[in-house]
Amino acid sequence: MAELVALLRAWGLPGAVLLAVLDSSGVPLPASVDVMITLVAVGSPRLAYLTAGLCVLGSAVGCMILYSLARKGGQMYLDRHASSPRAIRFREWFARYGLVTVFIPALVPILPLPLKVFVLSAGALRVAPGAFLLTVLAARLPRYFGLAWLGAQLGENSWPWLAAHKWHLAGGAAVLAVALVLVVRAAAATGQRRGASVA
Repeated sequence: MAELVALLRAWGLPGAVLLAVLDSSGVPLPASVDVMITLVAVGSPRLAYLTAGLCVLGSAVGCMILYSLARKGGQMYLDRHASSPRAIRFREWFARYGLVTVFIPALVPILPLPLKVFVLSAGALRVAPGAFLLTVLAARLPRYFGLAWLGAQLGENSWPWLAAHKWHLAGGAAVLAVALVLVVRAAAATGQRRGASVA
């Protein structure tokens, strides 16, 4: 797998797109897109934002591929590809909190949350494709463009900076996750009250 990543990096911009598609469609390539964007930003700052934009598009395509497969296969596909005890727990999170569980791991590069399980859950449970795609874009845009900016500004100090601030980023992600969960719960409670008043 390391050889494949090295080859795709050597291909330049087309390789970046393909790497993002593969990474988001379920091929295990942890942090490979993040590393590629940062390396491009360090070595060629003028290409940093173009690479980030192409990776956003590639990631959206990859997520939609995985989502579509799960949507067609339904619950059986989900059971086949996400049936470990840990994956089942994440599926339960998705059933409870919906697209918040897609947004957070797609946004924050340091969280060890498996985006694949949440994407599969979104497809199998037939979440609206438009809402799913917007969630992916809303997460990937700041993540990839943020890494491009960081690499262009800090150069080779980008990864040490991320390592030094990983707990700050994790804390920010946790606060954001709690805020989004509260919004989801408030919206659900409002919907239930409206349903009860109509009934």
